[in-house]
Amino acid sequence: MPRPQMLVLVASLGLAMTQFAHAAAPAAPATAINAAALAGNPFLKPSTLPFGYPAFDKIKDEHFAPAFAEGMRVQLAEIDAIANNPKPATFDNTIVAMERSGRLLDRVQTTFQNLQGANTNDALDAIDRDMSPKLAAHGDAIFLNAKLFARVDTLYAQRDKLHLNPEAKHLLERYHTDFVRAGAKLSPADKEKLKAINADIASLQTAFTQNVLKEANASALVVDNRADLAGMTDAAIDTAAAAAKAKGMDGKFLIAITNTTGQAPLAVLSNRAVRERLMAASLARGSHGGEFDSRDIVLKIAKARADKAALLGYANFAAYALEDQTAKTTTAVNTLLGELAKPAVNNARKEAADLQTVANAEGGNFQIGAADWAYYTDKLRAQRFSLDENQLKPYFELNNVLTKGVFYAAGKLYGLSFKERKDLPVYNPDVRVFDVFDANGKQLAIFIADMYARSNKQGGAWMNAYVSQSKLLGTHPVVANHLNIPKPAAGEPTLLTYDEVKTAFHEFGHALHGMFSNVTYPRFSGTNVPSDFVEYPSQVNEMWAVWPEVLANYATHYKTGAPMPKELLDKVIASKKFNQGFMTTEYLAAALLDQRWHQLTPAQIPTDVLGFEATALKDMGVDFAPVPPRYRTTYFSHSFSGGYSAGYYAYLWSEKLDADSVLWFKENGGLLRKNGDWFRKTLLSRGGTDDALQLFRDFRGRDAIIAPLLDRRGLNAQ
Repeated sequence: MPRPQMLVLVASLGLAMTQFAHAAAPAAPATAINAAALAGNPFLKPSTLPFGYPAFDKIKDEHFAPAFAEGMRVQLAEIDAIANNPKPATFDNTIVAMERSGRLLDRVQTTFQNLQGANTNDALDAIDRDMSPKLAAHGDAIFLNAKLFARVDTLYAQRDKLHLNPEAKHLLERYHTDFVRAGAKLSPADKEKLKAINADIASLQTAFTQNVLKEANASALVVDNRADLAGMTDAAIDTAAAAAKAKGMDGKFLIAITNTTGQAPLAVLSNRAVRERLMAASLARGSHGGEFDSRDIVLKIAKARADKAALLGYANFAAYALEDQTAKTTTAVNTLLGELAKPAVNNARKEAADLQTVANAEGGNFQIGAADWAYYTDKLRAQRFSLDENQLKPYFELNNVLTKGVFYAAGKLYGLSFKERKDLPVYNPDVRVFDVFDANGKQLAIFIADMYARSNKQGGAWMNAYVSQSKLLGTHPVVANHLNIPKPAAGEPTLLTYDEVKTAFHEFGHALHGMFSNVTYPRFSGTNVPSDFVEYPSQVNEMWAVWPEVLANYATHYKTGAPMPKELLDKVIASKKFNQGFMTTEYLAAALLDQRWHQLTPAQIPTDVLGFEATALKDMGVDFAPVPPRYRTTYFSHSFSGGYSAGYYAYLWSEKLDADSVLWFKENGGLLRKNGDWFRKTLLSRGGTDDALQLFRDFRGRDAIIAPLLDRRGLNAQ
């Protein structure tokens, strides 16, 4: 199933303004910044490094605030000149001029957002809290500018007479939509109300994001005795000991909490009491009091978003958000999720009965619970398929997976080649940098690989762009992938789980979407597509992780170099539908919660977060205690940090397209250049230049069908 990966999108003017329109504050005066504060600031001019790669060695925390302020000042001056241009509005002097504006702000914002997610500290967190409402106000100052909208509206009314090429016409239409959805047609009084609401949303989302990371660190499980960690490898236990020592708890062991409800050690810990403590710590995040409790923030975010939707004329925030997605309506999303909920939970209940049989056979005098699921699932998998994770991991060494797996597949399918370089600065010593060359030998992009978990790094995995491709601006892609693989002790190999391997391929699918971008306008670059479409290309790229030719190239034993035995791969393939009831149910529970929170009117906002969550899960038929939601409300960053608000369904929505596309690749011979070239030409290179589902039709030749998805998840017989 698709795992929640956070995808950080580029901050080109068009997208940045759309994002800011979701969160704003009273506009700050556009005054000149003190020259001394800007002296030597590396953001003032484009980086001189290849492709505009950020000069991480020159960027310091104190550079961000003045660069943000100057970037906003400069862009507002540019926007003011566009809005007050005495000449009649033209596509070039209005739309293209907006696309060109804000380059300084784009440089500082993309770098800051990416570092704040991947390598934050107290200083960056403070800047984030301070800048969120200011940046939001900046967006409102643009989108609620009546003179500017009048020019856009005039051009929009004339769009069929302007003789624009398809991409330019689509850009004009998107700008008009962005302005309208941002409140450009509201009365002056309502615009002021919207600014105040947006200010609250900006600050609240930032507070929620920071709370989630701090609460995860504060919730790490402390274990007193090494024996209580039985089942974990010696290397993993040593890592836990080192983590505890670093926190001043010498002699103890610290198990970090990751972003999802499920925690990796639950699959191997044989001590049930420790498993239960770990699961309890994970589930309680943000809801047990203390400075990182997120319940009040959740209620305020839900209310502010509902107020915003009502002000803009929508029934609820989900209706507002979905209108701009491929799903379009809450009915469409509710139907998809509802149709799958019952068969998914039925499958999960059958799986729970099977796990109970395994536990009973071992003398377990208890009913299977959430803390037991992963542990007994691994045992059952071993019984049914003679397969466990420890058999696989020696064949999944990180460098092999990346260079001989992920890169190799991209070479075979698209003709790409990669060369690591050590001369460019990085923000952490573990970060690696690669030049990416096209089939013709010309450099296409720079790729940054940040694979290891850190306490100051957001959980999950994601892609982001530091520089996005644009013919208008003459820019080329600098994109990054971020994973959260536990770093082993010094001298030990980094051996991945099967899920981590799939995640590496998945995130590189996003990277390809960014690197192959071949558009004119930054508004459409790379992954600037609807959020219920953006996961689709990355999910397709997962298929190459177990494609025989690719797997044979990277899945070799880290000690002996021996290839993974065919029978072991056959077991992996045979087990792909195993545990799908659990995986689908935990995802659906979170997706349905996301919708339930965002389909509330202002008057329906509850006062009890956990009570509302429990009732919602029960009403939707997914209240199966052994399978809690993949994210509970109080640490549901996808939903309450802004990235996938009312949009967490997108992974499943995209998977319908993905499963049908995988079928197309198989029907057409699989890992062939002609197939990759077609996928690149019709879809990956086109960014957001056309309706997303039309891009799919251009590739597939028809609309997607759901049968391949149902078959993949083992739900077609339900």
